[in-house]
Parts: sequence; C-alpha cells; structure tokens
Amino acid sequence: MSESVKLIYNGNEFELPVIFGSEGERAIDISTLREKTGFITLDTGYANTGSCESAITYINGEKGILRYRGIPVEQLAEHATFKETAYLLINGRLPTREELTRFSVLLNDHSLVHEDMRAFYENFPRSSHPMGILSSMVNALRSFYPELQNLEEEINMTVTRLLSKVRTLAALSYKISRGHKVVYPRPDLAYCSNFLNMMFDSPVRPYELDEDVVRALRVFWILHADHEQNCSTSAVRLVGSARVTLYAAISAGIAALWGPLHGGANQAVIEMLSEIAEKKNMKKAVERAKDKKDPFRLMGFGHRVYKAYDPRARIMKKMADKVLAKLNISDPLLDIAKELEEIALKDDYFIEHHLYPNVDFYSGIVLRAIGIPTNMFTVLFAIGRLPGWIAQWRESIDDPKWKLYRPRQIYIGPKETSFVPIDER
Repeated sequence: MSESVKLIYNGNEFELPVIFGSEGERAIDISTLREKTGFITLDTGYANTGSCESAITYINGEKGILRYRGIPVEQLAEHATFKETAYLLINGRLPTREELTRFSVLLNDHSLVHEDMRAFYENFPRSSHPMGILSSMVNALRSFYPELQNLEEEINMTVTRLLSKVRTLAALSYKISRGHKVVYPRPDLAYCSNFLNMMFDSPVRPYELDEDVVRALRVFWILHADHEQNCSTSAVRLVGSARVTLYAAISAGIAALWGPLHGGANQAVIEMLSEIAEKKNMKKAVERAKDKKDPFRLMGFGHRVYKAYDPRARIMKKMADKVLAKLNISDPLLDIAKELEEIALKDDYFIEHHLYPNVDFYSGIVLRAIGIPTNMFTVLFAIGRLPGWIAQWRESIDDPKWKLYRPRQIYIGPKETSFVPIDER
C-alpha cells in the first residue's frame, strides 16, 4: 500500500508520495511539487535532499554504519582485496575466482600509459599540485584512446583503463616531479604492491615490499572506495548527467575531491597536528575549536553524515598503530592525535556536537608512515574513490528515470531595472 504526505497551503491540499528505501529510509517525492503547487524547495547544501535512488552504498550516520552493496566495510577491510571491492561496487556482487583472475589480467594488461603523455607531465610547472595534474591527465586519456563502436564494450574498456592507469599516472607524476627515473608496472605484482613499487623503487635502492604496508594501503583504499552522495560523487553524477565521457566525469570528481573540506582533509589534519606539535599548544587549540567566534577548527573531527564514531576511523586507528610498530616509527603526531581524541571523547562540547574523529584523522598518519608525501595524500584518496565514482556514474546512466541535473534557485537580486547609458551613470 502506497503512502503519501499532505501539503496544505491557503486552504489547498496537495498529496506527495512517500518513497521507502530497503533499510527503512523515508523520502517525500517532490518531483511533481512545482507542477502541482508552483513551489520549489530550498535546501542549502542539500543536507535534506535525495538526488537519486541508489543500490551501491548504505550509510547510517546515527549508528556509524557503512556498507558496500550490503556488505559491512569492516568485513571488506578485513577479508577483501581492493580489486574485489572495486568489482563489487562496479558490478553489484563479489567476483568468482575466475572473474577475479580475468579482472586482474585486464588491469595488468592496461596498466601502461601512452609514452606521449610524459610530455604533459614534463611541461607542468614544478609547483603544480598533483591533484590538478591528475584531473587534467584523466581528462586527456580520452584523446589517447579512441572511442569504440559498441557502447557496452566501450564502457567496460574505459572502466578498465581508468582503474589500471590512474595508479600509474599518479606514480608517474610523483617520479617526474622528483626528477627520478620512471618505474613501470610489473606483471608479477598485485594492484597495491604495484603502486608502491612504482612510487618508491629506485635503480640505487630497490624497494622492498612489506606485507603490512601493502595491507595498510589496501585497507585505506577499501575504506575510501565509496561514500554515498558526497561532494565529489555528486559532481561525477552531475557532470555525467550531461552524457559526457566517463573520463570527463571522473576528472570533475577529482577536482571536487581536491578541496580541503573534502578529500584534502587528511592533509589538513597532518598540517594541524604538526602545528600543535611545533607550538605545543594543544590546550589552546581545543579551546579555540570550542569558541564559536573563532574560525579555527580541529580538522578530522566531526562529519556531515556521521553523528557517531566514523566506522572507518576505528579501522584506520588500529592500522596506524600496527604500521608504525612494524616499521619501528615513533611519530609524535600519532601521540598528539590520540591525546586529542581522548580529550574530545570526554569533553561535553564535542559530545554534544557529535564531534568524533573521522577517517581523515588517522589516515594521514598511516600514509605518512608508509612514505607518501603530504601533497600526494588526496591523490591516494582519488585512486581509492575511483571504483565508487565509476559505479555511481554507471548506475546513473542506466537509470530509466535519468534526467539532466538542473537545480533551481530562489532569486533574491534586484527587480527589473532599466539599462543606464555609460555617460549618464
């Protein structure tokens, strides 16, 4: 039996249907609101607006739940590989052994990038941010790989190229920025191991792979693989709704992720912890964060969706402890992070405002421990988020209710005004 809500205005009554999600979520379908009433809704920042129906990721922010295609992220982080997680998100189910092998072979076969692309890298100014370069290079891939005639084959090939080449592009940009010899992908290495080797192998110091470091990167990427309709995912869907190529849509997602309030937050956390360590002003930092008149805030605390402890943060905290212990690293920033967390979890202000550590709070410490430069943190985030972006884009183009994204607005500017000639102004 369908349900509806009633909207009453000036004695007129309008009925709007209620939509139910598989986990009991409820939404009022306002798609006919303007047609029936002449009204639109205003929801700045879209905090209460659902832009689509999706079967990919489920989040319950009040209970701290995150699932990909129904599977808890904790189970995927513990048991799955990143390739399995990517396959799950994009195809809607976990692969069989045969499917995973075929998927791995495809990723390996397409991991090289066109040699002519090196000219792009070598002509970017040395001060260019890696995220700007990555966004540009992903968009440029379309020029190097002509479109196929069969649409399904084209989509599958583009998906494979993106997943396999983005890690190569990222490692390539790092090596060229350092003036080091480029390291190519190896067929004998798995996805995460290959990336680490391309980043850190050197003719004078061969890189020794550590299974705990590889697992830390794998878990980092799994935890970041998708996160529902966040800023960058919404950008991918919005740009994709214009039926642009997947390359262009992903490029838009990378550009959105670049922001310090989104993907750049883990870099901001490291910078904040470093400043606290240098100035030894933890108490002052906490007090400033609680002062509404002070623009300062503790990065890595609180989340737009989670009102409980971010489930990804618990996993990254354990990973930080394990990796630093394995590598015999004593990082004062981890000590400061733990002390800050202990203060926040006991402080009434933080509890009242649901300011618990999020995934960015510990992920930067893990990336720093395994040798990733701070300005590459967001690039690592982008590689991890790529399967989610692809899955969301693919779901949107297959949606029979697809429409070009076109939000409306409430105009608050001047009413009609006559043009004044320049000599009379």
